[in-house]
Amino acid sequence: MSSILPSDAIGRRILCNTEYATVQYVGSVPPTKGIWIGVEWDNPLRGKHDGNHEGIQYFKCRHPTGGSFIRPDKVNFGVGFLTAVKNRYGLNDEQDVAYGKDNVLVLGKKTVELVGFDSILEEQSQLHKLENISVRECAVSHAGQKEEISRTCPNIKSIDLSKNLLSSWETVIDIASQVQNLEILHLSENKMKFPSAATPVSGTFDKLRVLALNRTGITWVEVLLCAPGWPALEELYLASNDITVLERPTNVLQTLKLLDLSSNQLIDGNQLHLIAHLPRLEKLILSDTGISSVHFPDAGFGCKTKMFLSLKHLVVDNNKISQWSFVNELDKLQSLESLNCWNNPLGPEKSPETLRQLIIAKIGQLKFLNKSEILPQERKGAELDYRKMFGNEWLAAGGHQDPDKNRPQEEFLAAHPRYQLLCLKYGAPEEGELKRQQPFTLKNQLLTVTIKCPDKPDQKPMEKKLPDSMTIQKVKGLLYRLLKIPGSELKLSYESSKASMLACLQASK
Repeated sequence: MSSILPSDAIGRRILCNTEYATVQYVGSVPPTKGIWIGVEWDNPLRGKHDGNHEGIQYFKCRHPTGGSFIRPDKVNFGVGFLTAVKNRYGLNDEQDVAYGKDNVLVLGKKTVELVGFDSILEEQSQLHKLENISVRECAVSHAGQKEEISRTCPNIKSIDLSKNLLSSWETVIDIASQVQNLEILHLSENKMKFPSAATPVSGTFDKLRVLALNRTGITWVEVLLCAPGWPALEELYLASNDITVLERPTNVLQTLKLLDLSSNQLIDGNQLHLIAHLPRLEKLILSDTGISSVHFPDAGFGCKTKMFLSLKHLVVDNNKISQWSFVNELDKLQSLESLNCWNNPLGPEKSPETLRQLIIAKIGQLKFLNKSEILPQERKGAELDYRKMFGNEWLAAGGHQDPDKNRPQEEFLAAHPRYQLLCLKYGAPEEGELKRQQPFTLKNQLLTVTIKCPDKPDQKPMEKKLPDSMTIQKVKGLLYRLLKIPGSELKLSYESSKASMLACLQASK
């Protein structure tokens, strides 16, 4: 633990036991003697006040119980990067390295299990051969001595620095500038200060392909200010940063293939228009962003948008999507193949199976839904059921089997943009397919029966409503009571309204 009070302590990240905090004040707190460090905890319930002590505001916190005063000897200001690497992997310049069995290194009398990457013993034997390094939660706060990293670990390609004590982007640059072949950098869970103005492009991150900045407090404006230094970046992870407003990237992030904005409460779906022209963006993660709608105004019903031209994979789990118009709009995306949309209030009255069918039918090019492949047979079944399900609405809106008379209203086309295409694909639905089932009530289960007596042609026919489940024997009894004709003399006939046929039933004694 480093407990020496640094001259630039204010603003530094610290660790106290297992809790993380940011230093906001260094000085005396009368009437006590000695130096105190005022900190704002990451966990706002960890402290006792908001920086105010006996009426004096020493510093400010965002939460009324986010602050505390701590003595310097209780605080860990962190270690240099290379010190953390040696501590993690048990390697240092004074120990002789010998190979052990079962994926371990034997260092003198000490056995160290290999952690954090593939156990290739040859690559672990010396620090200068390491390519993939993980020092997650190792209290790294600075780069260490100048050029020490480049001399000791010249072949690093991937670094995991997540959940450490990095307090500024400048510190990250100090470390990365000594790693010439850096391709992957994880910085998540480091609350850092980022540049507030454009900075010169240094070439430090020229080979960087993957960058994770989840839970770092970065804003979208700060992303764009740093982005000129990431000319080859392909994957950018920005989850849980309270990003609410986006701006259009101009001449930056043009190589980006994956963008993760999950757990950022975006103002609305129209914010997406601002990133819709990133030319290589293939995967967009928008889980838990609060979005409920999306619209591509450049494309009409059944047409394809020029936005998100390369987007293949979209993740919108845990949002507020309740309208089918959202799904309809996704069919406008030219390249969309995979959609994850778990836990949205879309059609709550429908079963998961029905919801899946509807989404498949509405997005024609989709190949995977919620990580499950859509096979050709499933697609055909979903589209046929969809065509049948909304056939009566289509007819009522002006749809017709005759192409010359088929003119559905725009309101129907807006709600069902693919319906016309499905009619072309499978043929327009026939009337027999679309027979609407009546609700199961007693009224709808009654048959209207006309009773005529051949022996009394002048007598006016009677009409009675009878249950369709009534037996012939009970019908005979009813007719005997009405006509006073014995059942043995009755001759019953039934004419179906569905077909031109006459069914005659000869009563038996």
